[in-house]
Amino acid sequence: MKLLPLILIVAYAVAMWLFSAWRLRQQLTQNSTPLNDPRLASALDRLGRAMGLGPVRAHVYEIAPVNGLAAPDGRVFLTRGFLDQLDAGKVTEAELASVIAHELGHVTHGHARRRMMDFAGQNLVRTVLATTFGRFIPIIGPWLAMLVASALAARLSREDEYEADAFAAALMVKSGFGTAPQKALLARLGQLTGSSGRPVAWLASHPPIERRIAAIEALERRWQQQQA
Repeated sequence: MKLLPLILIVAYAVAMWLFSAWRLRQQLTQNSTPLNDPRLASALDRLGRAMGLGPVRAHVYEIAPVNGLAAPDGRVFLTRGFLDQLDAGKVTEAELASVIAHELGHVTHGHARRRMMDFAGQNLVRTVLATTFGRFIPIIGPWLAMLVASALAARLSREDEYEADAFAAALMVKSGFGTAPQKALLARLGQLTGSSGRPVAWLASHPPIERRIAAIEALERRWQQQQA
């Protein structure tokens, strides 16, 4: 009985995550189409062959912001905004291949499923800390608890991004693209997305771009040393 409140908190968090995942799946299905752009057919085929599969299946999410995403059900999306950038000559087919490879990394590592457990854990941490802090600092205790839980969530998200970047780098090398398109796109990402500001580092869901590029280059050096 003592554990019942904590069990209910976790159960509620899991139920909310499942509902959010269902709602996202419905939204993506209603507002997306298969990616059948002839300019990307070769890239999708090369990525698939590098994974020992057929051509990668991707979808176009019909929204204007520049982004890519991996849905909890395993589907991979590029936004219409990214394809508009391709139309305008601001990104290349190889660079969009690196975005797809990155999202495949999220799928392969099961990041969406892991987020469910993380979300439940964060709600538990937030509740326990809010109760504890509230006893000693009633006014700002709940706010501090939310801040700690948000920082934890951001850190886990940044770790996922590094894992997806590493997967994408390996896949891009194996499929013959190399990591140059991936690094070039990352270097221009702020310009393409229109996000010039930088959030507080420990609350940011993505690592700083320069650190992501440095991590990819560190991987390249390690691979070169292994081949020497």
